[in-house]
Amino acid sequence: MNKKLAALDIGTNSFHLIVVSVLPSGNFEIIDREKEVIRLSEGNIGDIKTIQPQSIDRAIEAISRFKKIADSHNAIMRATATSAVREALNKNEFIAAVLNRTGIEIEVISGLEEARLIYLGILKAVPIYNTKSLSIDIGGGSTEFIVGENGKILYSNSLKLGAVRLTQRFFPDYILTTERITQARKWVEGVLAPILTPIKNQNVQIFVGSSGTIMNIGMMLQAAKGEGNKENPILNNFEFTADDLFEIEGKILRKKTAETRKTIPGVEEKRVDIIPAGVIIVSTIFRLLKIEKMIISDYALREGIILDSMDKFDIGGDGTKLHNIRFESIKQLAESSKYDSKHCYFVSKLALKLFDQISELHNLNENAREFLEAASILHDIGYHISHAQHHRHTYYIIRNSAILGFNNTEIEIIANVARYHRKSHPKKSHEGYNTLSENQQQIVKQLSAILRIMDALDRTHNSSVIDFTTTISPNKVTIKLQATKNMEVELWSLERRKALFEELFKRKVCVKVQKIDKQIQ
Repeated sequence: MNKKLAALDIGTNSFHLIVVSVLPSGNFEIIDREKEVIRLSEGNIGDIKTIQPQSIDRAIEAISRFKKIADSHNAIMRATATSAVREALNKNEFIAAVLNRTGIEIEVISGLEEARLIYLGILKAVPIYNTKSLSIDIGGGSTEFIVGENGKILYSNSLKLGAVRLTQRFFPDYILTTERITQARKWVEGVLAPILTPIKNQNVQIFVGSSGTIMNIGMMLQAAKGEGNKENPILNNFEFTADDLFEIEGKILRKKTAETRKTIPGVEEKRVDIIPAGVIIVSTIFRLLKIEKMIISDYALREGIILDSMDKFDIGGDGTKLHNIRFESIKQLAESSKYDSKHCYFVSKLALKLFDQISELHNLNENAREFLEAASILHDIGYHISHAQHHRHTYYIIRNSAILGFNNTEIEIIANVARYHRKSHPKKSHEGYNTLSENQQQIVKQLSAILRIMDALDRTHNSSVIDFTTTISPNKVTIKLQATKNMEVELWSLERRKALFEELFKRKVCVKVQKIDKQIQ
């Protein structure tokens, strides 16, 4: 069976393509992506009545290129059209022209179906499965609102409210005035009015935002704060507050022309004309729903199409692991690298056990425990690049991977813990580590110290430790091992690795080995 799938999202503002390889675990890996700004609604004011001939030509040229990309991967492609196409009076002619010239059959989906697919995609990227959440996806022509919990949609609605649509109605020449901004706000408030009470009645616990406008707001906020990776920004699970949003809104709306908006750090050049309308929509939603903070999802409609396609074509898993996004994403990254998986999972098991047994020393929470688990599993993936300096390669791979379910700072912590499993101790002069707060740096030190101890105790990769208990005294931490051998190499390695642990916890590390004849299961 073909294990490659492609999803083409034909939106009002832009077309997005992703090509994925479906993995045996039921997850997928994005192996190619492409985006083009098409502006299907060009020439319309307000409702999208007609797709203009020039827009059709641009669309067909883009779809032809996207089809060639999908074909180069031998991928099954689904093309899904949203607001602009479903509203256009000439949608049938558009669909026929695309089919005739490209061989691609476009699926036009309803606003509610679009909402369902968006929620499906978001569940794969943000750990909200067991939490009542409101997902807000702002596109060029429409905005989808989805309240969900435990994978079920409790309420959804699709409004004719988008960054391109609002721009065409109030800022057709892309010039801002106080009067236009005021009128745009009032119009947005009027469109939102019918959904406010139903959403407020849901008692939502967490708010998630997705797609172009919100993603670009995240990029501008990261740039303003000097955060993030400029070359490879990771926005998934990036969190921003209402105050953050209103501050960036002020910066945008003070720039009266599209040309002057290009000077805003982090703004997408092809979005400078529609970003004022987009930020007005987001800020109005925040004010009316009294949202205090929002998390960004890097996944939305096109990833939802992939998951739906996996179900339709009976490819991959059954979706039962959606609640465990974070672990599955770590596992997927690990499996994409050449490393000794048995050793890494074994070290992870030991490290978590030591973490639990010395909780009175570190006083860290479950989030830190999860960081340790992730870093332990990934600590040797740098071998994929080279044995020499593999700990630094490990840091680079983790730091530049969009690990689903973790935000940018959490990925930085995990990458640093994995980096410091060997060689030098964490130093404030080290790039990456120096971007963390003092509290976060302390977490890195403590978790690294634990990882260094347990990686040393499997130095030969023989999984010789059967079990252990830890005793804490005022001056010493004693680890009593049951093992299948004498552990000479491991104890030698421990002597070289234990200094960080002893320095942090103010206790000497003493290991006692009891040799037994039993292999670990």
